[in-house]
Amino acid sequence: MRRMTTAVTTVGVLVAASALAACNKTPTARSTGPQIYEPLVGGAHALPPAAAAPADDGNWTMPGKNYAQTRFSALNQITPANIGKLSLAFTFSTGTTKGFEAPPLVVNGTMYVITPYPNYLFALDLTKPGAPTKWVFKPKPAAASQGVACCDVVNRGAVYDNGKIFFNTLDGQTFAVDANSGQMAWRTQLGDIQKGETMTMAPLVADGKVIVGDSGGEMGVRGWLAALDEGSGKVAWKAYHTGPDKDVLIGPRFHPFYAMDRGKDLGVSSWPPEAWKIGGATAWGWVTYDPASKLIYYGTSNPGPWNPNQRPGDNKWSAGIFARDVDTGQAVWYYQSSPHDLYDHDDINEIILADIPWGNSRRPVLLRPGRNGFFYVIDRRNGEVLSATPYGYINGYKGVDLKSGRLIPNPDKEPKPGRVTRDICPASPGAKDWNPAAFSPITGLVYIPHINLCQDEGHSEANYISGTPYVGADVKMYAGPGGNRGVFTAWDPIRHRAVWEIKEDLPLWSPALVTAGNIVFYGTMDGWFKAVDARNGKLLWQFKAGSGIIGQPISYKGPDGRQYIAVIAGVGGWAGAIVSANMDPHDPTGALGFANAMKDLPLKSTAGGILYVFTLPR
Repeated sequence: MRRMTTAVTTVGVLVAASALAACNKTPTARSTGPQIYEPLVGGAHALPPAAAAPADDGNWTMPGKNYAQTRFSALNQITPANIGKLSLAFTFSTGTTKGFEAPPLVVNGTMYVITPYPNYLFALDLTKPGAPTKWVFKPKPAAASQGVACCDVVNRGAVYDNGKIFFNTLDGQTFAVDANSGQMAWRTQLGDIQKGETMTMAPLVADGKVIVGDSGGEMGVRGWLAALDEGSGKVAWKAYHTGPDKDVLIGPRFHPFYAMDRGKDLGVSSWPPEAWKIGGATAWGWVTYDPASKLIYYGTSNPGPWNPNQRPGDNKWSAGIFARDVDTGQAVWYYQSSPHDLYDHDDINEIILADIPWGNSRRPVLLRPGRNGFFYVIDRRNGEVLSATPYGYINGYKGVDLKSGRLIPNPDKEPKPGRVTRDICPASPGAKDWNPAAFSPITGLVYIPHINLCQDEGHSEANYISGTPYVGADVKMYAGPGGNRGVFTAWDPIRHRAVWEIKEDLPLWSPALVTAGNIVFYGTMDGWFKAVDARNGKLLWQFKAGSGIIGQPISYKGPDGRQYIAVIAGVGGWAGAIVSANMDPHDPTGALGFANAMKDLPLKSTAGGILYVFTLPR
């Protein structure tokens, strides 16, 4: 029988002992209510910069709500005192049954919904009863793109700006559509499905540029991020994440904080000969923008193949964070969170902008619950890691050396040729995958929906064939300590510790939403849409949807002046592929090993694709 460890691996002097102790307060049995670790106290806390988080106008125009990526709504009509009266206002069927990860958008009385493949874009009229469809745009992406999508045919959202809706399609195109008429303004082909490239990320529009990146790190593609002119769709700049400095847009402005990220053409020399050309390092996650510095921040994905023995070296510029000039794409700094990534711990997770108390003033930082299991607080001016604290169970790493910035692997858990390494935690989806946390400027807390999975991993030689999987790893995932597969944590980024957390049976694959009414919303993969008190985690309200929820909830002000909450239920994605792709639950290798951890999901959720919208009665 596999032994279940119940304490986080000791991190020594590299992470504050008090912070680690707070992370170790994990019960060995599942709990139905929140476990409160520290009382919420007053005092200075983190706040988003005003330029990146302007006053709330009641709309929801981009997945992260604002450039700071807070996923915070300043609407406060719905409170712990009245949420028990929250009721269904209307529903809408999208006609799709694949994984639904995108949030709806709301702009001045119209809601926009982007679906997974075939990537239909719907406009719903919120000024009329039942929100009838105003128009639908059908981009007709190439059907063959479904065959090269790694982890379901998902789409993570659209964005509104200056009268247009911008979104990506699975076959590697970016579209601009007139928000009023539904007519196409332009489209640009960027990805090549013959090479295995797809596009699943939500664009970000900043300073007249539409920022987009590719997916396909498991297909031996070469990762990149590109900026398109917002008016024409023409490519303004394109930065690769492997290869020589000129391709990566590394020039005179590039000044990484840590020595490990300095040197000429590291995107070549940190790889075996020619391996960088098929080395992954895509950008399929989230992009954050700071209008004050005109810098964008984003993370790069895993190197390819998964088998680390085929790619000795740090494998730049994979599994790290870039800061780039939005106008030119020139790199300003970079920090590699997982050099020579061992476990597919992409670094594409959301990046939240905040200013934290520091001496007699405030320090500009990035807040990010990383996939490798550490919550990072990073100076956004230069990439210095101020703290890196476990927010979940970790035994694959011993900590982060704050002097060198380097992640310290645990030799006992490093995969080696000719053996299966057992009980690696967190598993390949990380302590948290793509699904973003929310940040409240009222409580100063970050609300993290995450995962408690471990895995066994063995390796084989991966052979590269264009457009086919390039992995070289055999993985079997299962529940981590305690038996629960999901955790929802309220995290204090100043004190580096959990304030409260809730154990969930299934992995949490739904992003979080927090409101000024001190309510946090999130969904579960068995279809429960939950509202909890932002201060203590107490369950206040829940609704059973027709499918598991992996989509992002939003809050908006309707034409009638009332606050609404919207979410789309449609289980799928990597975690739910066993349902959306109708996999054999008896095959533990399905979905790159995730299916083994989700064998019971077909008994708990069916496929779906329904929008649910809630409000208080008049």
